[in-house]
Amino acid sequence: MKNLLTLNYWFNLRPEALLPYAHKALIGLLIVLAVLTIVTAFLKTKNSLYRGLCKRLYSFFLTNTLLGLLLFFFNYEAVPFFSARFWIGLWFLLMIIWLFFILKSLRAIPAQKKQLEKEKELKKYIP
Repeated sequence: MKNLLTLNYWFNLRPEALLPYAHKALIGLLIVLAVLTIVTAFLKTKNSLYRGLCKRLYSFFLTNTLLGLLLFFFNYEAVPFFSARFWIGLWFLLMIIWLFFILKSLRAIPAQKKQLEKEKELKKYIP
């Protein structure tokens, strides 16, 4: 754990291989992202109020699955610059920021739901 907090660990351009448990954790994360990609692919085809959110989540999961596979490949093959640990840290940071903006758009759905109910109420009286 001491090694995790040093700059040499994060910015070493020729890092050692991932530890076995970190390797398995990365594979597990990639499997979860791939499963969530498949689930949101089916959900985005349904016509509902949450369709836009599902489309954003689908692109989030698909992109991060592909980036994770790329980072996994570079770490497995020990490519000097691209297997550096800061790429994994940057990937996680960008995932958190992207997910924040997706969840921020989730807050607008109740307002859209109210607007849809108002339009439905008005259309019921129009011939």
